[in-house]
Amino acid sequence: MSEDEKGYQGENHQGEERHAPYPVSRLAPAIKLVDLAREIEQADAQVNHRVSAKLRVIADQIRSLQAQARNILDEASRDKVLHQAQCQFKRIPGRIYHLYEKGEGNYFSMLSPQEWAGSPPHRFIGSYRLEADMSWTPVEELGRPDPSGDLVKRLLDQSDI
Repeated sequence: MSEDEKGYQGENHQGEERHAPYPVSRLAPAIKLVDLAREIEQADAQVNHRVSAKLRVIADQIRSLQAQARNILDEASRDKVLHQAQCQFKRIPGRIYHLYEKGEGNYFSMLSPQEWAGSPPHRFIGSYRLEADMSWTPVEELGRPDPSGDLVKRLLDQSDI
């Protein structure tokens, strides 16, 4: 058979048989169209599973970010209300102030309910520390560990900054 009589006129595979893109031996398993279609279908299914898993992670992150945004907005709303409370002294960051309700409005006092001999003149609402950024932290949260603060500290310790 001459070169012109061959059906394939391209370049033949020159590497190892196991790396050939087509069967190079008559003993090699025949590649059928059905097998190729099944392989493509399986590859598509795996791609879809991988993409779905990644999208689920992103959806979880979105839900987490939405929850964080709600918390930030709630804290901002609370801080705004606290800044509007009546106060007869200069507020100093780092100090704890005690919020009481009197009639239609709220006011801050430096005296805690215990310092009123357990009988404050008005209904006690809560105690808050004024932070340097002018936000308010409820006294109940002051002793609570901050996991994100620990993470930031570890990251800064490990960096070259």
